[in-house]
Amino acid sequence: MDAVALWQRYQDWLYYHEGLEFYLDISRMRFDDEFVQSMQPGFEKAFKEMAELEGGAIANPDENRMVGHYWLRDPDLAPTPEIKQQIVKTLEKIEAFTQKVHSGEIKPPNAPKFTDIISIGIGGSALGPEFVAEALAPDFPPLAIHFIDNSDPAGIDSILNKLKDRLASTLVLVISKSGGTPEPRNGMIEVQTAYAAQNLNFPPQAVAITGDGSKLDQQAKSEGWLDTFPMEDWVGGRTSEMSAVGLVPAALQGIDIRAMLAGAKEMDAATRIPKLKENPAALLALSWYFAGNGKGEKDMVVLPYKDSLLLFSRYLQQLVMESLGKERDKDGNIVHQGIAVYGNKGSTDQHAYVQQLRDGVPNFFLTFIEVLRDRSGNSPEIEPSVTSGDYLSGFLQGTRQALYENHRDSITVTIGQVNPRMVGALIALYERAVGFYGILVNINAYHQPGVEAGKKAAATILDLQKQVLQVLQEEGTALSLTQLAQKAGASDQVEAIYKILRHLHANHRGVALEGNFAKPATLMVSAT
Repeated sequence: MDAVALWQRYQDWLYYHEGLEFYLDISRMRFDDEFVQSMQPGFEKAFKEMAELEGGAIANPDENRMVGHYWLRDPDLAPTPEIKQQIVKTLEKIEAFTQKVHSGEIKPPNAPKFTDIISIGIGGSALGPEFVAEALAPDFPPLAIHFIDNSDPAGIDSILNKLKDRLASTLVLVISKSGGTPEPRNGMIEVQTAYAAQNLNFPPQAVAITGDGSKLDQQAKSEGWLDTFPMEDWVGGRTSEMSAVGLVPAALQGIDIRAMLAGAKEMDAATRIPKLKENPAALLALSWYFAGNGKGEKDMVVLPYKDSLLLFSRYLQQLVMESLGKERDKDGNIVHQGIAVYGNKGSTDQHAYVQQLRDGVPNFFLTFIEVLRDRSGNSPEIEPSVTSGDYLSGFLQGTRQALYENHRDSITVTIGQVNPRMVGALIALYERAVGFYGILVNINAYHQPGVEAGKKAAATILDLQKQVLQVLQEEGTALSLTQLAQKAGASDQVEAIYKILRHLHANHRGVALEGNFAKPATLMVSAT
């Protein structure tokens, strides 16, 4: 297609939202009019089902749950007065709590004010808050935030060592809907241990964000924690950033949460319009479907050309992959759906994997994120009439053109600036696009059976570890791996037992391994 035809296609498919100063360009996706026409019935169904979902339909039959993250930014849409009141009340409570923390009215027992936050969570309870913190936190926030988002002891040590002299003025957020998820529970216990080591009383510095009546909720109330905030049953982890999960840490960092909610609400309104060309989320879903033939045959590479949006691709990984990565469709057919997401940032990737994107395997499509405003002040000229921001813009445009010329398709999302309103709008845009795409390919975007399977498998390994250690203690003599497996009643789990023992041995946890480590079957095991 020549330059004149491309310019016309750009104008034909450009979406612009004046209120948000938001542009969406899908002109470099090579679909034709016939494809668009073939997708119309699917989108009519998607618009209808999405309206039903927002009205309170059960969207997650596995857990008999509604999916209501849209109500968080527009409580008037909530299906019952009780849910509306809960949303309004929670937001007001978050703002009141934050004001008292910032003023020093709420303070730790051994310091005049809170200076830091440790946020303990996993998955959606970490990725959303981390993305928002990276994108929006001021350079000198009222409270600096630190995340424990894994069960890695060395990673936890790194956070606690950095905060060693400030633990007395650190507020701890423990985020877990059930209170039983292992990673946040482990992080909480590690932090409690660190507080005890400094003779600090943990409960007056701890806040629980959890389901009403959960294990964590009961623990926080029985131990007298500083406060609790609710995680609503109808909000899934990967769509929880506009709930207390994301709003509490954001507000404490001095981020304008009302502006985030307003941006999300405005984007929600735009993505309710039941016309393909007037609905940016539908246009994204159309492009994703075209790129991967409705089967996820191509990966989604996300390149934000702004340092503050570095974690956007990581946030989208969970939102897109956990929502769309499903073995079966709604009718029970095996379909193996999903779209793989990866990315870093531009222009860093000019010097990293863009070489492969242009010349290598064409198994992807690009999403460029462009930000029009370079910085809050004026920019110096690097060359006559050229700034650093001009270079960044040039890198984006040049990469987009070079990829298209080599038959690599791309989408470009353009925003005026990175601020709370636009970050809220971006989150809402992709939440809706995922919902539309899920309907188009007939999968449930609101459950995660694979994640639950992984948790169950991990629990099985830990149960096996307990069995093995009990046998070693009872036997009191060295055993081969095969003998140990037999005595533990797990003859078919020799490899798993070996890996358990290798880990315990490396950490001096009461197990000794002797023999040739290059030949695991020859090793002898004993308790120490």
